Amino acid sequence: MAKLIDKVIGIMGFSDEDPEDDIIEENDREKNSQEEVRSSRKNAQVVSIHSQKQMRVVVMEPSSFEEAQNIADQLKSRRPVIVNLENAEKMLAKRIVDFISGTTYALNGNMQKVGNGIFLFVPTNVDISGEMRDELKDKGLFWQK
Repeated sequence: MAKLIDKVIGIMGFSDEDPEDDIIEENDREKNSQEEVRSSRKNAQVVSIHSQKQMRVVVMEPSSFEEAQNIADQLKSRRPVIVNLENAEKMLAKRIVDFISGTTYALNGNMQKVGNGIFLFVPTNVDISGEMRDELKDKGLFWQK
């Protein structure tokens, strides 16, 4: 109640205190609180949150050349694809590998022969490492940009 009376008297101009002093004190308090927030942010620990989503590997066993486009679409979606051509006809397997190899190359990806008739095609966001990669590179069957 006393503060209300003091404010009314201050507004009328009969106050001993200057109303600008109150405004200056309030601004100083705001500045101090902002500086405290800034200093607490500087001292805060930065914690890394693992935000990479889980990667899916697609395994496909195409029985016709038309399925090669689906494999290419998976690579365009940045998913690694394992292609099993063990049961495919030799000419069909060659055509599919050629098509997917071209797609992989165009997407700056990589490929690796994993086994007899089994190939791993990966987009640019996936790295292939291992002994077989080095063997394929020596034979000229593996490319990398």
